[in-house]
Amino acid sequence: MSEPFLYQQADGIARITLNRPDVLNAITFEVYEALRDRFALLAADTSVRVVILTGAGRAFCTGGDVREIIGRLQGRSEEELLSFTRLTCEVILRMREAPQIIIASLNGVTAGAGAALALASDFRIASESARIAFLFVKVGLSGADMGAAHLLPRLLGTARATELLMCGDFVDAATAGRWGLFNRVVAPDALREETESWAASLAAGPTLGLQMTKKILNQSLGFDLREALEVEARAQAICMGHPDFAIAYEAFKMKKPPRFGGSGGGQP
Repeated sequence: MSEPFLYQQADGIARITLNRPDVLNAITFEVYEALRDRFALLAADTSVRVVILTGAGRAFCTGGDVREIIGRLQGRSEEELLSFTRLTCEVILRMREAPQIIIASLNGVTAGAGAALALASDFRIASESARIAFLFVKVGLSGADMGAAHLLPRLLGTARATELLMCGDFVDAATAGRWGLFNRVVAPDALREETESWAASLAAGPTLGLQMTKKILNQSLGFDLREALEVEARAQAICMGHPDFAIAYEAFKMKKPPRFGGSGGGQP
């Protein structure tokens, strides 16, 4: 089995490269755990001032692996589902609590959990070929996942966030740039250079000042992120126990569009 991601560190900059290009860097249980643990380690690593998060190949990250995660979650107990959703949210919490500035370098498709990872980063620099979608509702889940309902309205406003989270459709790089979701959009062959330029500039900046800025930005959101993540984790675990989740999985196996039942219910 290949490493869940590649890790490099030099000159105060760490680079995390999601490394499953054959499946467009879809995330497994092991990748979630490795990301959680890496960001926990980075929190105490004063030699790293900036983290670049990117993907190998032609995608940043297409979200949870359909077979390795969605398939394995079928039939799990409520406690097991909640344990998983808390794991995914823990990754986001570790990213937001990490003192380092995190730059998501979006080299291609960015979807589902990949979109949540990009959102949890401090900056998003995207290739013109990148597309982003918070497509949780497309598989019968809540659009409020991994901090998205907490962070996205504060970045784009409630109207845009509602559209992205409830429709789950892809947005191209130019549109995401106009909306303010992407900080910069550059030609594909300029992405690495632009990202490294930002990283070098930030790494050369006032470490304490930048770290304090990030900390205060988090605190000024008005609500405790841990509480928001817990609500979303519970909501997502409930959705995973709903028939729509299984319907989406069966439709994927049959290579047909899912036909959801339309029933609701359940309180986080």
